[in-house]
Amino acid sequence: MSKRKYFGTDGIRGRVGQAPITPEFVMKLGWAAGKVFRRQGVSTILIGKDTRVSGYMFESALEAGLSAAGVNIGLLGPIPTPAIAYLTRTFKAQAGIVISASHNPFYDNGIKFFSAQGTKLPDELENQIEAMIDAPMEVVDSSELGKAFRIEDARGRYVEFCKSRVSDEINLSGLKMVVDCANGATYQVGPSVLSELGADISEIHVNPDGFNINEGCGSTSPEVLKRVVLAEKADLGIAFDGDGDRLMFIDHEGQSVDGDEILYILARHQKLTGTMNGGVVGTTMSNLGLERALADMDIPFVRADVGDRFVMEALKEKNWSLGGENSGHVVIRDMTTTGDGVISALKVLEVMHETGSSLAELRRGMTKCPQVLLNVTVADKQKVMNSKEVLAAVTDVESSMGDRGRVLLRPSGTEPLVRVMVEGVDSAEIQSEAEKLVSIVERVANG
Repeated sequence: MSKRKYFGTDGIRGRVGQAPITPEFVMKLGWAAGKVFRRQGVSTILIGKDTRVSGYMFESALEAGLSAAGVNIGLLGPIPTPAIAYLTRTFKAQAGIVISASHNPFYDNGIKFFSAQGTKLPDELENQIEAMIDAPMEVVDSSELGKAFRIEDARGRYVEFCKSRVSDEINLSGLKMVVDCANGATYQVGPSVLSELGADISEIHVNPDGFNINEGCGSTSPEVLKRVVLAEKADLGIAFDGDGDRLMFIDHEGQSVDGDEILYILARHQKLTGTMNGGVVGTTMSNLGLERALADMDIPFVRADVGDRFVMEALKEKNWSLGGENSGHVVIRDMTTTGDGVISALKVLEVMHETGSSLAELRRGMTKCPQVLLNVTVADKQKVMNSKEVLAAVTDVESSMGDRGRVLLRPSGTEPLVRVMVEGVDSAEIQSEAEKLVSIVERVANG
């Protein structure tokens, strides 16, 4: 497939006010999507968003573009990304649109689409939308303009859906937890789901103002959560990201539990209870410790490229159910059609309930290998990735480490960064090798 002009691995994302994340482009995008979906007899497309201030602007722009194409619009308001996928299915809408930049700062935003089945759009449809963006914008006859309506019970529907994903026997009473909602899309539904299942919760970062999403909080910055968990002597803490599709735990000892450890906990429980479906899909960033722990239990493990799209593709190809990323983006395919932070949290809490074990006890069966991940800001990612000097340096490090570790060099799909990851059994060695690679990447990038 040829390189696309607008769509990346996870929709279209960038800095607000800079192309393509402008109101003019987003209106045209809405019109283009409306035209493409209308060919399929589309009647309604849902729009949801996170809590960024720019969400108001882009919601209106999309609404105008879709209406001009003759498509009706259901407005969900601020709600987690996986909720939009779920509600798109239950409302029998032809597509869902998410206005979010996930874990990025408030000054970024993005647009991504879900199909009628609540999955990411196939490449063919994204290509059709891209082609239509460059066509002249023509408004349908006034008698055919789309109408907008607000779906008032969207959050309540999603809360009930999340609760239905765990056993009716689950009662979280007596479990004290701190919930960090990143001032993002889970700020209402996350605490509601957990408290309605009986948990004693303390809420932090649940006061979004349009600017504080992900700011020193949530799954990408769990330091405050860790302090509160220890101070309140809570059983655990849960941190969601800005759009609610990923999470991070803090156990009662103050230790972080990331996506790799979540996958281990869920996979081990499934293996022990005879409910394991095939194996586990990780990514090139998954810790070697996960791979080794799964191998000890005879659970197959494969690595996909980084990105939930690629994890989902591998799960479908293998017909497996469980996969995810170390960032906390976990896909439980027999439960949801996309990564869902709230449901992933519930499934871990279900394991705790059924085993009578603490989160700290559950995570101890997996020993993580030390891993150094350094980000290098670059103007031209491909210049670095295609550099013979950089590739030779990577080969040299891999040769010197042998079977003691591995190296991963990859461009970010959403930011102007090249990520340098070195993983192995010796902390000092991998730190030294990572810094060596970073210096070469910086020299090539600035040369």
